Order: sequence, then C-alpha cells, then structure tokens
Amino acid sequence: MKPVTVETTVAKPPAAVFDFLDLLPNHESFLDHWLVDWEFSGPPRGVGAKARARANTVGSQDWTEFELLEAEAPRRIVEEGVGNNGKRRTRGTYRFAEAPGGGTAIAFELEWLEASRAERLIPPLSRAFVRRVNAKALRRLARQLDAG
Repeated sequence: MKPVTVETTVAKPPAAVFDFLDLLPNHESFLDHWLVDWEFSGPPRGVGAKARARANTVGSQDWTEFELLEAEAPRRIVEEGVGNNGKRRTRGTYRFAEAPGGGTAIAFELEWLEASRAERLIPPLSRAFVRRVNAKALRRLARQLDAG
C-alpha cells in the first residue's frame, strides 16, 4: 500500500518539536483519541524507547507495540509498529523542517511494511482511516505545542 503523509506547522523551533516528540510518553497526549491504555518500557526517549497501546475504534481492540528506531536531532524520528497479532508492521517517520516565516513544518508519514489481509483487500479505506486519525493527531499536537 502507498504511504500516508499528514502535515502541520507550529510556532516552535525544530529543536523544541524534536525534544517533545523524542520523549515517547508525550505521544499519548495527542494520540489518545484512538490509542488508549498506554504502557511504556525501555528508555523514555531516543532509540529503544517502547510503547504499547490499544486501538479504541469500532470493530478493533487491537494492541500495537511501537519502538523508536532512529532519532536524528532535530530533523527526524523513525518508529516501527507491530499490531494485529503481528500481521501489521508499519514505519512512522516524523520529519521536521524550518517553516517559511519561522516555526516548524512537521510531516508524519506512515508506511506499511506488512499489511493484514483485510487491509490489503480494502487499501483505500485503510489509507483513509489512517489519514483521518493521523491528521487529527497532528492538529492536536500543534495545539499542544503552540499552547505550551
């Protein structure tokens, strides 16, 4: 399946955005509209930080495990997720760049490394769902960063 990318811009500089997102427990605050019951292990930030969360969506109570694989300050963070009992593997990449006029342009790309049979049968619906929940997550992240 094709990757899904969502974007936003915040007033904070790239280093501040990177520092916030490099601390994995901070992700709960803007992803909890669809991922709940978070658990964390490993270091709280940087490569090796891990989380486990449950999707709270209609028709799914699927658990996903996340691990930060790369943290290149202040430019990008890469995480991998395994869900659907190992049938889904994803890679999420946050990219940070100076925004014209100041602040940070944030892009989040989710790509499927392996997809479940259902996701492969209905890729437009899978991609639409991922685009919707991730766009909402970035809007929530932007509000949080700009407020504090």
